[in-house]
Amino acid sequence: MDCRLFWKYVLILITFVLLLFPGCGNSNEKAAAELAPDSSEVIKMPEPRYSSEVSLEMSLLNRRSVRSYSDEPVTLQEVSQLLWAAQGITDTAGHRTAPSAVALYPLSLYIVVGNVPEIVDGAYIYQPEDHTIKRIIDGDIRNELATAAMGQASVRQGAVSFVVTVDYGIVMSRFGDKGERFGTLEAGHAAQNLCLQATALDLGLVTAGSINDNEVAGVLDLPDNLTPLYVIPVGRKID
Repeated sequence: MDCRLFWKYVLILITFVLLLFPGCGNSNEKAAAELAPDSSEVIKMPEPRYSSEVSLEMSLLNRRSVRSYSDEPVTLQEVSQLLWAAQGITDTAGHRTAPSAVALYPLSLYIVVGNVPEIVDGAYIYQPEDHTIKRIIDGDIRNELATAAMGQASVRQGAVSFVVTVDYGIVMSRFGDKGERFGTLEAGHAAQNLCLQATALDLGLVTAGSINDNEVAGVLDLPDNLTPLYVIPVGRKID
């Protein structure tokens, strides 16, 4: 067989296999593809800042759980900063702000927006690779999310809630049963980053782990491979 013809057939076969089996990818890419197959709105987030007048030590000192918020909105820039703090890319190799066992990054981060003027109300998935959010659900669903979070009023009041989810399959395929521990620990790393960044921005938040996993998954129409671990409402503190 002619060599060029042989490689042509090989390329056709590879293309066919890739179409049938899209590949593992990271959990964020899979979730975005499954949840938003249409041309839903993609928003490029503003560039996060990398320094401020608030020291890490002051953020640690002042971090507190805040469960009640004012009606004042949160800004697009602040949402961008919080997303980056939780799961943003920090170098050209694709490493993120939160540590991950052998850089598997099994977390997917969602936001439920209800009081951010520059962002249409709805649910979005964060795409760290290009620092964008992609809308997957239209409309203000904070009430539904609050109900799924055991009726916590903070989720209903927050201008935006961050939902941290994990794909345990990614880490368990590498580490076996111990992978579940690694995935859960990673969610804690991301949540603490959120806490410290919110404190530096003088925003209030609380890390709500008391949630009904299945109900939260239903509200966000999560793919089966993702387990929600945290619902973290954020809002302006009441003076």
